[in-house]
Amino acid sequence: MTDASRPLFVVYVAWHPAFADGASMAKLLYEHYRRKLYENVAGGAGVSVVYRFTPHEGADAPAPIDFGDSESSAVVILLDEHFAADASYMTWLRTVCKDADAAGLRCLVTPVAIDGAMTSSGLVEQAIRWDQWATLDPQARMLKLLSSLTYQFCRMLRALLGKLKNPARNEDELAQFLNKVQVFLSHSKRDADGQRIAKLIRQQLFDGEGLASFFDVHDIPPGLPFDKVLLHQVKVSAVVVVHTDSFSSREWCRREVIEAKRWNVPLVVANCISDLDERGFPYMGNVPVVRMDPAKVDRIEYVVARLLDEVMKDFLWQCRVELVKRGDAAEVIFLPRPPELISLAAVEPSKRTTFVYPDPPLGAEEQRLFEVIAPTLRLKSMTEWLASADKEAS
Repeated sequence: MTDASRPLFVVYVAWHPAFADGASMAKLLYEHYRRKLYENVAGGAGVSVVYRFTPHEGADAPAPIDFGDSESSAVVILLDEHFAADASYMTWLRTVCKDADAAGLRCLVTPVAIDGAMTSSGLVEQAIRWDQWATLDPQARMLKLLSSLTYQFCRMLRALLGKLKNPARNEDELAQFLNKVQVFLSHSKRDADGQRIAKLIRQQLFDGEGLASFFDVHDIPPGLPFDKVLLHQVKVSAVVVVHTDSFSSREWCRREVIEAKRWNVPLVVANCISDLDERGFPYMGNVPVVRMDPAKVDRIEYVVARLLDEVMKDFLWQCRVELVKRGDAAEVIFLPRPPELISLAAVEPSKRTTFVYPDPPLGAEEQRLFEVIAPTLRLKSMTEWLASADKEAS
């Protein structure tokens, strides 16, 4: 088991004190990554967000960053003209970049280009271009920044997960890091909305973060079995369900959702019902649902942002599981979401099994349902499971 005092993932936000919007932007990042959404999977105090902006005592630049203090760290630099013109801050930044590079891809420095007056810094090419989003309203601009950062964090955590699972792995770490996050778009072609909305989401994925998407038969190479490729792709992707009026009536749509649930992949439902769903499909519950008007289709960026949150949450959970697993883990099934009845598909009826899932514990009404259907199954939130381990050890 790991040292509970060592954070799993830390986000540092750095800016120059002369940057007027620095504190407000940093606060929005803090509020996003300190949400319960991440705390319940990262453990402890969740994702730590630490500020670096005022000069350290006796120095002309912020305090140094020790990348050995956490399993993984990201440094977000709000790089404006004041930062770029301050020699002490730029020297500090170069030191941070050098230390992060030495730590490998579990640590990453991401500059955010605040304005166009910082080309002399030499970091613009690798920066997130906040300065190019001036035409967006403030909320949309911040959402775009959060999505861009979250996607990079997902890649970092994927790299960390690979190291935790196999510390001796000699694969090309950079090649693994650069692999795109796969997104499967589950949609119905029976009504006019399903395919149209899925295509718009696909375009957003391509134009925004360059996420890889799997759309439909057009992405299946000739000669390969349709059903095998489709079901394989679901279990290795994050899934967006475009829930239009006819979705629940389509066999393949239902199969895709069931496979996604059985493999516990990140899943978000875009609720695009325009009139009526004759039979609400029960296995689309227990996941985030984003409402989107099927006519306006004006909330695609919210769907993508929520999906990236789910992907990051999943990687945080998997990393935490690797860090806390112990000898009895063979009897434990770790679930990235609260258990539901479809989770029982992974359990052998005669085998005594424990489901461990993110906090908080299930409510009494859901617990009772499991007790009736699977009386030998033990349900524990991660905190309850770790507490029982400590009790047994003492």
